[in-house]
Amino acid sequence: MPLFYLPDDELVFPPLSLAEPDGLLAVGGDLSMERLLLAYRSGIFPWYNRKPVLWWSPDPRFVLFPSELKVSHSMKQLLKQNRFRITYNQAFADVIGNCRSIERDGQDGTWITRDMQEAYIRLHNAGFALSVECWENDKLVGGLYGVRIGRCFFGESMFSKTSNASKAAFITFVKEHRQELEVIDCQVHTHHLASLGARFISRVSFLDIVQRHAL
Repeated sequence: MPLFYLPDDELVFPPLSLAEPDGLLAVGGDLSMERLLLAYRSGIFPWYNRKPVLWWSPDPRFVLFPSELKVSHSMKQLLKQNRFRITYNQAFADVIGNCRSIERDGQDGTWITRDMQEAYIRLHNAGFALSVECWENDKLVGGLYGVRIGRCFFGESMFSKTSNASKAAFITFVKEHRQELEVIDCQVHTHHLASLGARFISRVSFLDIVQRHAL
């Protein structure tokens, strides 16, 4: 099936049903705020390591419903110790910078390009992208960032410089915002998020949730 090429001067995406089996839907376009917001509201996200931009909508979709959050006994004990201090939107640029630069097992390089970094900082400055920071002794040791539209949070990336820092940030974020959020989009499967309760749902179900709650 041929891929759709997106022009820079037209805000449009093809139907999700035309995506490749791996979820790749379209190529090209830009990372303007308008296109990114349209993408998220359409169940689509960008993911690439060099231009052109690649747009994805996998089926099934990996998500976490806040009411289904699982916290292990060891994490509960760790959080009770108040070892970490969790904040919101205090160091967005530092969080995305760390997500971009940190080394990850099994990965060569990063998908967070300089253009992506700048695009999400613009989204943050406009109030759509948020960060969760995890501090230990006033040092940033972990965190995550993503896009929030209405009652949907579209997670993008997380990092840890010390054990369990990103988990502490994620768990705290979900617990403190579970009444405000319908779904947390995790995009693709990771064992890390599966251990916290994330699961697969169909793309059709995911899009239905987004269309009703990403307003």
